Amino acid sequence: MDVLDLARTQFAVTSGLHFLFVVLTLGLAPLVAIMHTRWAISGRPLNEAMTRFWGQIYVINYALGIVTGLVMEFQFGLSWSGLSHYAGDVFGAPLAMETLVAFFLESTFLGLWIFGWGRLPKWLHLACIWLVTLTAYASAFFIMVANSYLQNPVGSVVRDGRMELVDFGALLTNPSMVFAFPHVVGAGLFTGAMVLVGASAYQLRRRSEHVEFFTKSMRTGVVVAAIGIFITMGFGYAQFAVIPVEGKFDGNVGAAIGLAVMMEIGQLLGLIVLLVMLPMIRVLPRWRWTHLLLMAMTPLPFVLSIAGWVAREVGRQPWMIWEKLTVADAMSPGLTSGMVTASLIGFVAVLGLLAVVDYVLIARVVKRGPRDPDLGAADRESRTPAMSF
Repeated sequence: MDVLDLARTQFAVTSGLHFLFVVLTLGLAPLVAIMHTRWAISGRPLNEAMTRFWGQIYVINYALGIVTGLVMEFQFGLSWSGLSHYAGDVFGAPLAMETLVAFFLESTFLGLWIFGWGRLPKWLHLACIWLVTLTAYASAFFIMVANSYLQNPVGSVVRDGRMELVDFGALLTNPSMVFAFPHVVGAGLFTGAMVLVGASAYQLRRRSEHVEFFTKSMRTGVVVAAIGIFITMGFGYAQFAVIPVEGKFDGNVGAAIGLAVMMEIGQLLGLIVLLVMLPMIRVLPRWRWTHLLLMAMTPLPFVLSIAGWVAREVGRQPWMIWEKLTVADAMSPGLTSGMVTASLIGFVAVLGLLAVVDYVLIARVVKRGPRDPDLGAADRESRTPAMSF
């Protein structure tokens, strides 16, 4: 491959690996917040146990996902300085907002939630996890604002050979973003919910002693998965109805394949969730023959998410900014194949290792089950009667 193809491959692989963490974070955050709300209102030990268990999985994924995000930041200066020079004044604005939201607000509220067990008042502690959820979605919103600008450059003009922002409101209401952001939200909910369903199916198939815990977790997951896939499919098709796509897929085999995979598998999963799983929500946890199927379905939302990004990003080739800046012009000058290959190997090794570590740590938590979770352990140990559920 030449240096341009290597640079594109590097960004595709690193952004794809990073998004695997992001989509799970977006799905688990509201689920944990809902569980915490149930606990705050009811005071039931079962709801507390669900909050701690699934919250611990969320924290693991978030912590490792932050590291992958740091690697992503190097991409623009390393390989795509042409983009920064030409459109940094516009493209950089939503990215700066995302950094403020994700690395400052979201991490601050998450820290308060993690270390606030038994220290913060009950309702303030609950507010922290909801603020974590809101800032996580605000972070995703600004990322989609930036990405949608590449798809449909609005709110800017070219002056002295550079893009200049003239209408921030147009940037926030970009038609490409208005429908793409809910599409990503739905994908996140579907992914997080299917992790609940798959992990619960694994434990129930093993005849776990925590039957009530994983039965309730599975039912919650099925309902949210149905909502998530409905949102994903609805806004996915809506994008083609309101956004001109003529020419964006001409000659782009990769985009066509990604789009076909996304739609066909998405429709199949949607039918399974909406027509099969949801009506059987009451009996599904007891039917052990379905558990292997549910476990096998767990990775599919991740595959769909990557396919969706392939279709969206490859679809506008050869443009970095649609009909404004080509990918070749956006690349940093002076790069050699050896330089990009070395950084590609390094980034893939780091992100690949983080992905493996994330899977192993989450799998260990799932296998161990909800007894004695590490999250909030100090608060739990300070209570005299042991919790049972």
